[in-house]
Amino acid sequence: MISPRKRSEERAARADALASAGAPKSMSMTTTTTYAVAGMTCGHCEMSVQEEVGELEGVLEVSADHATGQVTVTSAEPLDRAAVAAAVEEAGYTLT
Repeated sequence: MISPRKRSEERAARADALASAGAPKSMSMTTTTTYAVAGMTCGHCEMSVQEEVGELEGVLEVSADHATGQVTVTSAEPLDRAAVAAAVEEAGYTLT
């Protein structure tokens, strides 16, 4: 399992790579989407969802909140909803 710190470092490196491929980092194109997730009840649930969704290609940042039942994903380009749903299901929850 990759630590949250290591995962954050990897995401920062991906964002830097995107920026160096063209636009300055502040001008890099990203997309942020919020999804509803059923079944999260605690911080461990949040971490599980964040870890699985964070493995998807192009994901730069993931934030899950069990209180609102939402996961917010920032990625280099729009993600396929089915891929996000599969990652959430792998964590043991359901994208609604």
